[in-house]
Amino acid sequence: MEHAEFNKVRSSVQQQCGSKVMIQLDRGRNKVDIERGVIKEAYPSVFTILVDEKDEDRPAQLLSFSYTDIITKEIRMKLC
Repeated sequence: MEHAEFNKVRSSVQQQCGSKVMIQLDRGRNKVDIERGVIKEAYPSVFTILVDEKDEDRPAQLLSFSYTDIITKEIRMKLC
């Protein structure tokens, strides 16, 4: 993995803090979860997304991901 690519992804996520995103999570064995949320914080190695609650039974969740998850396509993000 190239350090320049890591920095590019990190700066892109940092610029989008507070933006609504749709994330597609690759859970393996053809399992894919799609969530909507807001990028809350961007740290040097990870970033957090506050996932919207879909119904009253499931409260909002704060998920964290590393920038390498984007580079390796473990997750895919799209601005909403």
